[in-house]
Amino acid sequence: MLALVAALSLAIGVVLGMLGGGGAILTMPMLVYAAALDTKPAIATSLFVVGTTSAVATIVHARARNVEWKVGGLFGVAAMVGAFFGARLAQYIPGAVLLLAFALVMLVTATAMLKERRTATTDAPRLAVDRTLVLGASVGLLSGLVGAGGGFLIVPALTIFGGLAVPRAIGTSLFVIALQSSAGLAGHLAHVELDWTLALVVSGAAVLGSLIGAAVGRKVSPERLRQAFAWLVIGMGLFVFAKELPPIVAALASATALGAIFLATRRSPELRPHGANEGR
Repeated sequence: MLALVAALSLAIGVVLGMLGGGGAILTMPMLVYAAALDTKPAIATSLFVVGTTSAVATIVHARARNVEWKVGGLFGVAAMVGAFFGARLAQYIPGAVLLLAFALVMLVTATAMLKERRTATTDAPRLAVDRTLVLGASVGLLSGLVGAGGGFLIVPALTIFGGLAVPRAIGTSLFVIALQSSAGLAGHLAHVELDWTLALVVSGAAVLGSLIGAAVGRKVSPERLRQAFAWLVIGMGLFVFAKELPPIVAALASATALGAIFLATRRSPELRPHGANEGR
């Protein structure tokens, strides 16, 4: 079992290093279904793994000048506060309720990413301080509640609202995730005990994967990264529906979500095949 968990952790690290998020979304189900952890210990372990992996990946992205330290620091401090309080609240809220709400947020965010027509190229952030603090605290609260790194929210926030190019938004997102995960973990350790051997094995494999992912990510176009990120988040949202809802309800919810996503994105120029407008 440990070998399987290590292999899955390596793949999770690749996703996190390449896309700047999605690692925690994958880590949680892996720890619950492959490592057989209960929900609350899985959340705490996920925060430890993603925080460690993100810290290492941040160093790699920083060497490529893809981290906006000022925005990331401000966003990260607010996220740390939210994550700590979210972790303390998590023990009072049913896990199924949190996961279903989380899935809806994932689907809405992914749709916004697919619809976004701007491919920002500026390195100058445009996020106002008050908006940065509100977004950071909100993402941190969600992270602390369900053990997600929040990259699927941070990256779109930095690209859509902050005007950062995707590679720089990804690097900055990893910095924020490292900060908020540490605060969320601190909140959970007050009422959860970790299996440190498992946590270290998973973290080691994920760190190696993040280094591979960061290297691969630099060779992929920002547009492809953004779309891959969005579809990854959609897949995870539908996975949560399948696990937390009765089969018929899950099928209806998934079909409705996919239909809504199709209708919302079908006119986005970037989703059309190249050359679709030629000859008109």
